[in-house]
Amino acid sequence: MTATEVRLWNVEEYHRMIETGILTTDDRVELLEGQIIQMSPQQPPHAATTQRAANYISSLLVERAYIRMQLPITVSPNSEPEPDIAVVRIHPREYIDHHPAPDEIFLLVEVADSTLPRDRSLKARIYARAGIADYLILDVNNRQVYVLRQPEKKRLPRRNHSG
Repeated sequence: MTATEVRLWNVEEYHRMIETGILTTDDRVELLEGQIIQMSPQQPPHAATTQRAANYISSLLVERAYIRMQLPITVSPNSEPEPDIAVVRIHPREYIDHHPAPDEIFLLVEVADSTLPRDRSLKARIYARAGIADYLILDVNNRQVYVLRQPEKKRLPRRNHSG
């Protein structure tokens, strides 16, 4: 059996693929631990839950934080996820020159239907390693909320990318 090497990408390479048109908005992908992952299409319960949650959070945090819906955050060097909701520090240039980084993020929310396993494992690991203190998963199928807080980076398992 021949072992196949997996080519992992970093954020800078990912951005170059976007800038040159290799990846477009039609691709609906995100960079997770160096892999370009196809995002799931949104069903009405996912879209409605995302909108309701964003509206609610926004009403609580007027002029205290920005609420970003389904926009990238940069978790260098090899992840640029697009959480359903990101509550981020108010930025004078409104993030025109960069995506929010972990030290600018107060809360991340993922709305999960078919993505629950990925949101509970891969994304939770990425966010925890980045030191993002508060991460919620809204499970629309089971009508549950998972609250992940104050991650301990040293206790997270490392992922082996070798083939």
